[in-house]
Amino acid sequence: MALHWTSTVYAIVAFIVLYWLLNKYAFGPLLGVMEKRRQLVLEQMNTAESSRKQAEQQMIEQKAALEQARKEAYEIIEQSRVTSSKQADEIVNTAKTEASRLKDDALKDIESEKNKAIAALRSEVGGISVQIASKIIEKQVDEKSQEQLVNQYLKEVSGK
Repeated sequence: MALHWTSTVYAIVAFIVLYWLLNKYAFGPLLGVMEKRRQLVLEQMNTAESSRKQAEQQMIEQKAALEQARKEAYEIIEQSRVTSSKQADEIVNTAKTEASRLKDDALKDIESEKNKAIAALRSEVGGISVQIASKIIEKQVDEKSQEQLVNQYLKEVSGK
């Protein structure tokens, strides 16, 4: 087996030319496409990472907002309880004051009516006494007749 230098040189030159052509027309665009694909994958990974971080941040913000809403609701409920308690106390105090005032007014009315009744009774008794005295003077009766006359006038007063 003899070594053919010329065919080896031709093979090497053909290989170099083929490699140069492949490198220029095939490997370059292929590596460019692969580089673009690598850049696209990196961008998608970065986008996914930033989206995940944004989602986590939004979740934290939503939890904080929910907690704040719960606190506000609790404060509103507590404030409503305090307000209703104050209003209930005010209503009870107002009712007690009004009841006391009505009771005092009723007592004053009763006292006034009592005084009017006593005054009217005194007036009637005075008038009756005058009538009795005038009748006694007119008749000048004895003690028994006088007693009958007083009893008769007392019956008349009771009947009125």
